[in-house]
Amino acid sequence: MRPFNTFLRGLLLAPSVAAVTLNVTDPTSIKNAAATAAFGMMQYYQGNLSGQTPGILPQPLFWWEGGGMFMTLVDYWRYTGDTTYNSVTSQALLFQVGPNRDYMPPNQTKNEGNDDQGFWGLSAMLAAETNFPNPPPDQPQWLALAQAVFNEMVSRWDTTKCGGGLKWQIFPFNKGFDYKNSIANGCFLNLAARLARYTGNQTYAEWAERIWQWEESVNLIDASYNIFDGTSDTDNCVTVDRLQWSYNAGIFLHSAANMYNLTNGNKTWQTRTQGVLDASKIFFNNSVMQEQACEPRGNCNTDQLTFKAYFSGWLAASSILAPFTGARIRPLLASSAAAVAQTCTGGSSKTACGFDWVSKSFDGNTGIGQQMSALGVLHSAIASIENTAQQIAAPVTNSTGGTSVGDPNAGTAAASGQAPLTAATRPVTSGDRAGAGILTFMVVAGALGGSLFMTLELKSS
Repeated sequence: MRPFNTFLRGLLLAPSVAAVTLNVTDPTSIKNAAATAAFGMMQYYQGNLSGQTPGILPQPLFWWEGGGMFMTLVDYWRYTGDTTYNSVTSQALLFQVGPNRDYMPPNQTKNEGNDDQGFWGLSAMLAAETNFPNPPPDQPQWLALAQAVFNEMVSRWDTTKCGGGLKWQIFPFNKGFDYKNSIANGCFLNLAARLARYTGNQTYAEWAERIWQWEESVNLIDASYNIFDGTSDTDNCVTVDRLQWSYNAGIFLHSAANMYNLTNGNKTWQTRTQGVLDASKIFFNNSVMQEQACEPRGNCNTDQLTFKAYFSGWLAASSILAPFTGARIRPLLASSAAAVAQTCTGGSSKTACGFDWVSKSFDGNTGIGQQMSALGVLHSAIASIENTAQQIAAPVTNSTGGTSVGDPNAGTAAASGQAPLTAATRPVTSGDRAGAGILTFMVVAGALGGSLFMTLELKSS
């Protein structure tokens, strides 16, 4: 499917009042609408042009949002089968790897945070789980890249204050080094849960449990499963910033769904999955997705304009991993996608999508983040068709057809330069071969102090 032909098809099929038509019960219609949105998004990207840097989005977007965009494009390929953007996606994901094969490129290390690195790691993890075309053998492999980011996050787990947790920032000279936030820890949790499922190693799962319990211990997850933004270690994480963002809810939901799937329906993870899904109702207005903390006031910043892309992707994936959530998630994806399509009447192409989907009309608010969010919900709507959703394969593992090559020691050389690795935080090895089906999670008491670190003894994949 060529992007230019896709674009022409969108124009030819469009009625006079809407340039993107969508029938949310028809997979072909959804794929056509998503293709038009993807083409519109990629008009902003210049990284594959001569003299430009692959993976870098135009200002004012930040480096991490490039990781988010290419993660969205991997999902786009997964749900639609359109390979148009696979080459540019691979180019970007490999170019931003860095000399230590860990998504720490030298041009970003001055201001790179844990969540920034995390999003690129999650993109690589998704590539491994979907059997996205593997890189050449002499290049870093998707699974190994995800393991590198995980290992480096292990080395940064900070027990000096708040009983644990990742700081928002990696380096102390950056503003926010005293902030421990849900998205940084959510990226760590998500990698842990997905690596546990992919490799079958219990220690990744134990890290997922530890991270979740730490979030609860500092009240970043409350009794109703609301996920709050973050907390400062200057007061030992007593004060919580109670802002709620869709991508925080999405990443914790998806993490819990992965663990539910891994543990064959473990009751604790089922309760957590259901709890976060129930709490996520605040991100819908009349069943249409809305970034409730900023969108009603029209003051979403550059970052926040992209959040709905990730939220919709994680909702769709969660409905596949934890099928009991499908009855709730599918109608929300369908109604949101239908609303999005009605906003895609802007720009010279008459296909640019707006950001306010609740109004079901073009609001004039366009850009790469807005288009990314529209694309995310449009291709995720494939999972909203019940019969089609049942045919979508769950993410692969190394025992169900996964082909990506892992390296359990990835990232450890770089990590040793950032923070000392102790015996309790050493990298994975080829030792532990615990099965994925039955996991015994350790009982974590108190504030999860440093003495509770587990030895990382993970199976090579």
